[in-house]
Amino acid sequence: MFMEAETWVALAFVVFVAGLGYIGVHKIIGKSLDDRAARIKADIDEARKLRDEAAQLLADYQRKRREAEGEAQLIVAGAKAEAERMAAEAKAKIEEFVARRTKMAETKIAQAEAQATADVRSAAADAAIAAAEKILSAETKGKLAGELIAKGIDDVRKKLN
Repeated sequence: MFMEAETWVALAFVVFVAGLGYIGVHKIIGKSLDDRAARIKADIDEARKLRDEAAQLLADYQRKRREAEGEAQLIVAGAKAEAERMAAEAKAKIEEFVARRTKMAETKIAQAEAQATADVRSAAADAAIAAAEKILSAETKGKLAGELIAKGIDDVRKKLN
């Protein structure tokens, strides 16, 4: 049995393990594993903390986004109301402008009609005066004729104008 290599390998292994135990390698390995477990636990705790912070930030940003969307909807609604108000004002101004222009055109037409009527009356009066002058001068002679003609012309002018 002492001549077999396996026996010496087993005996060397036992001596080696006993030597490691005597030196306290198992305590060092255990402490190293405990330290590593503590680091892993700290990393996991830090990751949880970061995840919670990220979730909180996400919730904050989602709330801010909803608020911004609400504000945007209010702004759009306000802009639409303002556009409708401006359109109504523009329509009222256009209607007032058209009414004013129509009234001005009607006034100009009435003035033109009055002027045309006055011109026609004046032309008719001038024609009547000329006709009356020819008729009276042909029928009457002398100083009396001149007076009658002048008086008739004045009367015609007064009545026609």
